[in-house]
Amino acid sequence: MSTPSVPPPPTPPVPDAGGAVPGAGSGRRALVVFSWLWVGLPLAYGIYELVRKATQLFTG
Repeated sequence: MSTPSVPPPPTPPVPDAGGAVPGAGSGRRALVVFSWLWVGLPLAYGIYELVRKATQLFTG
C-alpha cells in the first residue's frame, strides 16, 4: 500500500533585482514608504534630541 503523494507548498514570490515583488502594486509601495516614515521620522528626531542633550551634558 503506497501513501498518496503530497505536493510541496507553494513558494512565495521572489523579489527581482530591483527589490520589487511581482504583483505588488503602487498601493503596496506607498504603504511601505508610509510605514518607514511613520517609524523613521520619530526615531530620527529622538536621535537628534539625544545628541543635542548629550553635547549639552558633556560640554556644560
